[in-house]
Amino acid sequence: MALTGYTLVFGGGSGISRATCMTFAKNGIPGLMVADINLESATKVANESKAVATHPNFRAEAVQVDVAVPDSVKRATEATVRAFRRIDYCVNGAGIVGEVAEATDYNNDEFQRVMDVNVRGIFLALKTVSAVMASQEPFPIDPENPARGISRGAIVNIGSVASFMAIPQSIGYITSKHAVLGLTRTAALDNLKHNIRVNCVCPSWVDTPMIEQLLTKVPSFKEMIRAQLPMGRMALPEEIADVIAFLCSSKASWVNGSNFTVDGAMTLCPSSPIPPEVSAGSILQ
Repeated sequence: MALTGYTLVFGGGSGISRATCMTFAKNGIPGLMVADINLESATKVANESKAVATHPNFRAEAVQVDVAVPDSVKRATEATVRAFRRIDYCVNGAGIVGEVAEATDYNNDEFQRVMDVNVRGIFLALKTVSAVMASQEPFPIDPENPARGISRGAIVNIGSVASFMAIPQSIGYITSKHAVLGLTRTAALDNLKHNIRVNCVCPSWVDTPMIEQLLTKVPSFKEMIRAQLPMGRMALPEEIADVIAFLCSSKASWVNGSNFTVDGAMTLCPSSPIPPEVSAGSILQ
């Protein structure tokens, strides 16, 4: 699956977003900007992507960003435009889980922190990157099939199965991921006239460093996760990245405003409760 555009990945220093950087580099993009709050991690991923890139003139750079701060998102976007003169694909993958607590005990400031990163962060990226894409020259989606039309860019937000279901003691995270669907759908409609597609990928449990930390601190979570996953394992980050690549590619030219569920059939089965030893604020910070 060929990808031909310049790419900006928010939250690219780890997890699904890191895998997305690698996947896009392998699939032919000419340029990559890795944006993360941890510049060291972003720089490492940018360098790693160079080792797997298939485009002969591939370039990768890194930039520090706090997605909850408008000026920071603007600077990261401007850095991408300076480097590559355009943004063809944007992946919004920065996010946090927040504390684990009953709704009545959930800390007010913590709730706001989760909203700032998971909702405000995607809103700011959508707003800033959409403006850049709308101002740039379009390209034919498929030169061999002009009926597919033109595109000025594709944006993918990383949501979750938590975008349309709930688990206890997670009101901050669940609320934020529900909001991601609203952001995605509204931005898709607003960007129709600019030929910019906006979609959301919604994974279930993914084998990332955050989940590894969780399983180390709360071993009983492993049984809960196993009970929720009919396929018997968590997703690999690369499996989610492959779907993100598809959504950005010309193969998905008729996919717009969707919530693309990638959950190993998890949402077809009843969920398991959070283990009782998980106390408020103990993990998932």
